[in-house]
Amino acid sequence: MIILGIDPGLTRTGYAVVRSGGPPTALAVGVISTDPGSDTPVRLAELFADLSSLIADHRPDVLAIERVFTNRNLQTAISVGRASGICLLAGAQAGIPVYEHSPTAVKLAVTGDGRATKAMVQKMVTKRLGLDVTPKPADAADALAIALCQIQTMRVVAT
Repeated sequence: MIILGIDPGLTRTGYAVVRSGGPPTALAVGVISTDPGSDTPVRLAELFADLSSLIADHRPDVLAIERVFTNRNLQTAISVGRASGICLLAGAQAGIPVYEHSPTAVKLAVTGDGRATKAMVQKMVTKRLGLDVTPKPADAADALAIALCQIQTMRVVAT
């Protein structure tokens, strides 16, 4: 099974394509960036087009996304919420089941600690996927963590 993990953001959306079945394998990881100087509707359209292309190229069976959490900065929360909606739309339009995971659930699934630091999550993602280097930027590593969380969730549900 192929999982597309998404860490939504308007400026940078992290993505990771991971194959489950046996040890999980990272097939692709990176970020989709939009120009902060462009108008928001243009940026959202670019994000949708890039995600749609990513879905067409990798044909994931499942899309897993980090659920938007309350942020102290209202502008950031609105921006992430808009990007998240675009990610949900891209998955729905492609006919892919979409699952949302809270940041705490992702940290718990990857590290065993729902309050783990970003550094701890990055370390465990690198170890669990057998990567030589920690994925950069953090958005890409977070997308890998979200995909791993989805794999673990599917395994628990299957038992």
